[in-house]
Amino acid sequence: QVYLVESGGGLVQAGGSLRLSCAASGSIFSTHVMGWYRQAPGKQRELVASITSGSRTSYADFVKDRFTISRDNAKNTVYLQMNSLKPEDTAVYYCSDRYYDAWGQGTQVTVSS
Repeated sequence: QVYLVESGGGLVQAGGSLRLSCAASGSIFSTHVMGWYRQAPGKQRELVASITSGSRTSYADFVKDRFTISRDNAKNTVYLQMNSLKPEDTAVYYCSDRYYDAWGQGTQVTVSS
């Protein structure tokens, strides 16, 4: 089994920053591609960023130069640093182990204007 738990969401003003964390257990974390996704009310879930076991990163166009994904394999944790937040970033953010297609429960991010 694999378990993923997100944390770090909250309410922030436009232009502010948040750092999300995802703690993983029950998998060989260091070898897996990990990703951050988000889902706004009434919208489809969308990929935000991903990171390979070799720390190669990929970003959606709408977060390039604002968000940074990273991982700490010793801690079985993946992070998403979010800067210059916009109201349209408001969503529930999920982490995922792409090898297992496993998902966490999500953490709410709300950006006020």
